[in-house]
Amino acid sequence: MKKLLLIATGGTIASVEGKEGLVPGLSAEELLEYFQDTSQSVDVTSQILMNRDSTNMQPEHWVEMAEVIAQNYEQYDGFVITHGTDTLAYTSAALSYMLQGLQKPVVITGSQVPISFKKTDAKKNISDALRFACEDIGGVFVVFDGRVIIGTRAVKMRTKSYDAFESINHPYVAYVDAKEVRYQWKPASSSDEFLVNTSLCPDVFLMKLYPGTKPEIFDCLKGLYKGIIIESFGNGGLPFEGRNLLAKIQELTEAGIAVVITTQCLEEGEDLLLYEVGRKVAQHRVILSGDMNTEAIVAKLMWALGQTNCIEEIKEIVETPLAEDSTAGFEKED
Repeated sequence: MKKLLLIATGGTIASVEGKEGLVPGLSAEELLEYFQDTSQSVDVTSQILMNRDSTNMQPEHWVEMAEVIAQNYEQYDGFVITHGTDTLAYTSAALSYMLQGLQKPVVITGSQVPISFKKTDAKKNISDALRFACEDIGGVFVVFDGRVIIGTRAVKMRTKSYDAFESINHPYVAYVDAKEVRYQWKPASSSDEFLVNTSLCPDVFLMKLYPGTKPEIFDCLKGLYKGIIIESFGNGGLPFEGRNLLAKIQELTEAGIAVVITTQCLEEGEDLLLYEVGRKVAQHRVILSGDMNTEAIVAKLMWALGQTNCIEEIKEIVETPLAEDSTAGFEKED
């Protein structure tokens, strides 16, 4: 019988009706009742780490989750984290970087409807998460609506539907139900030692460009942040006619600020060398993001800034594929 630790952090799954709308509020005892309502032959221990709407989740809370897993790593065969859906993808990416060399599954799930409601997706998602947490596999995974997504590739696409999350630029790991796990792609087993590195620097700003963005905005950001992620258009170019942003990008990089260029397009990633507007950007010391999703870029840049202040080292960390966060030649399992 597998021993699993279920770590509850709040979110919709644990919410009840409050005076101003849904709010996480189920007690540890009430949550444990629902978690034990499963026909699976597993030994589940439940722990309330926090009871927080995921909109209020901060990088410091990612560290708390990583530390709980590290403290209990030897005692359990797998871990399930229940989490609000709104920032779940940021958490799954962050844990993928902080927990290196995992030989056991860390599964994150949640729901679109509270578990206490009569019609809810919570019970299925918990059951599926527990089922997948029993697998002999290592890594961080999101399990939602019967689908398993590698932790660095999950993106919330829908605000109400049960199939809230998609795997972006990467195949699903598996489809799961209470009886069976059907793999579509399986990560290679890691031979690395399990290591925990929770050093984060949250001084990261995410900017979404639009036609008309003022270059002067970067003057306001320069003294506040150590890293800036720019969601540009298409393949990732920046405007240099009219409101010219290139000079400000040069000022930022020369000031030692890490600048990551990505795209607002969800699929297929950036390619700065395709157009003139991209090549002009690539001449500066910017960091490329490939086909990483924004949630993973935010978490990875915070993690990279927590390791070093050297821009070249930060660039190497972010641009080097880690935890399947960018395409580096994976093959679909037969």
